Amino acid sequence: QPATREMSARRKVLAPTINDAFDGFSRAVFAEGALPEKTKQLIAVAVAHVTQCPYCITGHTRVARRKGS
Repeated sequence: QPATREMSARRKVLAPTINDAFDGFSRAVFAEGALPEKTKQLIAVAVAHVTQCPYCITGHTRVARRKGS
């Protein structure tokens, strides 16, 4: 099933603590640091293909392209 804004909003309502924790984790992981965010997103795309998560593949590919990949 494709990810939608409605699905995201429902997840926020049903599990706000978990949603906030995941958002904070993502911000920390992809923050500029020893590796630029572009590189981190490319690594995430590769890992998403290994785990075969369609949501992660789509999301990280979109952000990696936005960052110049």
